[in-house]
Amino acid sequence: MLLLVDVLIRGPVALATERSICPPAAVTLGCSLELRQLGIMVRVIKMVRRATASCAAVTVFAALLPFAVQAEEIDTEHIFGFMIGTDVGNLGEREFQTQTTGRFAKDSGRYRAVSQQFELEFVPVQNFRIELGTAFNAHDINGVPGFEDRRQLSWQNVSIDFRYRFLDRAAAPFGMTLAMETHAERVDETTAAVVRGYGTEFTLALERDVIPNLAVATLNLTYEPEWIRIPRTGSAEQESTIGAAFGLMAQVRPGILIGGEARYFRRYEGIGLDEFAGQALFIGPTAYFQLSEASRLTASWSVQAWGRPAGIAASLDLANFERQQARLVFGVNF
Repeated sequence: MLLLVDVLIRGPVALATERSICPPAAVTLGCSLELRQLGIMVRVIKMVRRATASCAAVTVFAALLPFAVQAEEIDTEHIFGFMIGTDVGNLGEREFQTQTTGRFAKDSGRYRAVSQQFELEFVPVQNFRIELGTAFNAHDINGVPGFEDRRQLSWQNVSIDFRYRFLDRAAAPFGMTLAMETHAERVDETTAAVVRGYGTEFTLALERDVIPNLAVATLNLTYEPEWIRIPRTGSAEQESTIGAAFGLMAQVRPGILIGGEARYFRRYEGIGLDEFAGQALFIGPTAYFQLSEASRLTASWSVQAWGRPAGIAASLDLANFERQQARLVFGVNF
């Protein structure tokens, strides 16, 4: 239809050019009237074309409405890779989950770190979830400034995660959940050095449906203090990280969601945000697949789009953060 309208618009103009509507001997008044009529015709056809385009947009939107009605309600507990949603599961629910996280590339040399975490999740009380976990790490580090060359596999940590949902977005204007994840580690996840470390990550998750059953937006605010002691030297360190993350996921088919996550971090020396060390912004896609009624899979990848270490004019912070991060999460109810 749009092609036909284009022909209708261009046709009179081309015809006027070929026939020379106003030859030298034509009467000026008659020529002006003919040109005026031609201009009115062109404007009318353009209005028809705009109306046709609007009708096409309305048709597409109307085609999506039945899907919005038939789409399943979105459970946000596990749809993100690096972020968390405000849903915490149903009362009595039990899950086993494996989480594989890869972190790659520093400012120079070779840096590869892969973490494999195993977790058990329980919902003993309505709106309250407990998660127990342990992780193993594999590191391949060579020629990275400030890092010892290592190629090792080690048992890294144990952790416990508590989440409580204060507001359910199905009954409130937005959802709100507070999470506290505490871990004790024997190997540093970044340097692979033997340490005695303790840390707690506090996360406030806020969430709202953009389009019910079709799209959901989530905001995470985080604060993570850490205490680290190095047995070999006896030295102790304290550091902290604050962050803000935004995620948007859309249900393209029942049980399949596609979207992305943008995460911004600032790292400090000291648990009280004492001395600024660096900052980084990670952006990347995320996909969630409900494999069956009892199993699911989440895949996420992020690249450091911008960053800056303290005191250095650089476009990336590869001293405190990695260039790329990827995560694959598989879970099953039992």
